[in-house]
Amino acid sequence: MKIAVFGNTYRKETLEQVKILFQVLNERKIFISVEKNFYDFMVNELSFVPEVNEIISASDVASDLVLSVGGDGTFLKTASFIGNKNIPILGINTGRLGFLADISGDEIEPTIDEIIRSRYSIENRAVLQLCIQQKDSEPYGYALNEVAISKQDSSSMITIHTKINDVFLNDYQSDGLIISTPTGSTAYSMSVGGPLVLPQSKNLIISAVAPHSLNVRPLVLPDEVEIELTVDSRSSCFLIALDGRSAVMDKNTKLFVKKAPYHVRVLKREGHTFFNTLRTKLMWGADKRNEK
Repeated sequence: MKIAVFGNTYRKETLEQVKILFQVLNERKIFISVEKNFYDFMVNELSFVPEVNEIISASDVASDLVLSVGGDGTFLKTASFIGNKNIPILGINTGRLGFLADISGDEIEPTIDEIIRSRYSIENRAVLQLCIQQKDSEPYGYALNEVAISKQDSSSMITIHTKINDVFLNDYQSDGLIISTPTGSTAYSMSVGGPLVLPQSKNLIISAVAPHSLNVRPLVLPDEVEIELTVDSRSSCFLIALDGRSAVMDKNTKLFVKKAPYHVRVLKREGHTFFNTLRTKLMWGADKRNEK
């Protein structure tokens, strides 16, 4: 088995989990590839030199499995590098909340053993594709969680003219608009009051950020639709962000968002369900009154 390892390059407190991971991989005689920036971080910042078989660039991945060591942000960055290569990704959580990176440090060894014995499941997660100006133009980028439009500064709100399959939906007067996948329903969309959607659902979610009208509510759509967006702003620009990777756009830029022609494959442990994750991460059912 050949496993590629990606990781965040700023959290020094991950050292113990990183050591455990490479010890387990080496003991199981697994062929280990490590992304160069993560390898340099381990050597230079963690003073840890792992025993690996090769060092690779982020775009040069050819393995049976990719491990993402960090939080959900690291997982999203890893997914952007893997793209349409159809390689499963497993998230090992050394961050905070961790909906995508949901394997804790004490689960590393049993998880690797389960993978070797093929005891796991693969979830296909929908990806968003963004094109600009023309709906059939070369894609500008992709997002596993969301495409977000927002005003560039602290000035007045923007107006986002929105069409669904060429049919007018609404003029959103707000600080921004989020178009989310089911995977992204627990991310930025959730923080602005969007619904939680099962990752396997075939839906997209539109949620406004601080809308001017109290009547505006999140909208769930089938994922076959194409969403067209144009922006009016008192400033000459607005911001577009794909999973947090942001760029400034001229206000005359037309945007087209739809489901991408490929999925991100997420590896899950047996028994690790979305419902378990919701209860654990969002503390559903927790009652402070029962604490002594």
